[in-house]
Amino acid sequence: MKMFKRAKEAKSAGQAGESTDLSTLLLQGEDMIDQLARAHMSWGLGSADRWDLDQTTGIITWTFPEKTATAPAQILGSFSQASGSWLWAWANTSILPEMSRDAGTFRDWAEAHGHPHLAQPKIDADETAASSLVALAVRVTNATGYYKSPGTNSALIITFGPVTLTAADGSVSSFTINID
Repeated sequence: MKMFKRAKEAKSAGQAGESTDLSTLLLQGEDMIDQLARAHMSWGLGSADRWDLDQTTGIITWTFPEKTATAPAQILGSFSQASGSWLWAWANTSILPEMSRDAGTFRDWAEAHGHPHLAQPKIDADETAASSLVALAVRVTNATGYYKSPGTNSALIITFGPVTLTAADGSVSSFTINID
C-alpha cells in the first residue's frame, strides 16, 4: 500500500487538496531534513564517537575526542527494519511522555487535518514509508535538528533544538538554526 503521493506525481492542478497538501508537506520536510543535515554537519553531527540520550533531562549528547555537543531533544519514534514497522514515541511505553511531545504534536495535527492513518500508534512501514513519516513530522513540528540513531535493524528518530558545543578547554559556543 502506498501511503504518500509525491507532488511531482500529481495528476493535475485540480487534484484533491489532501494529496497535494501531504505531498507538498512531504517535499518540504525532505528538503528541511537535507538542509538540517548539511547545517549540523558543520559542528560534526554524524561523526561523533558516541551518542547518549538522557530521557530524564531531555538532553542528547554527542561525544567527540575534542568536544561534546548537547541539545534538548525529543523522540519522534522508532523504525524497525526487521519487523517493517514504525512506532510513534507517544505509543512506546519505554519512552517518557515528556520526550514524545513532538510525536504527539504530529499525531494531533494528523487527526485534525483528516489523516488518521498517519496517527496510528504502530504503522506497517518499509524504510521509504518511515522516512516519509519522519519528513512530515519534521515539517509539521518545524524541527531545527534531526538525528537518526545508528543501527542496522532498528533506529530511533530524534529531533533536537539549539546545540551547545563544549571544547576540551572548557570554552562554550552555540549552534542554532531558525526555521521560518
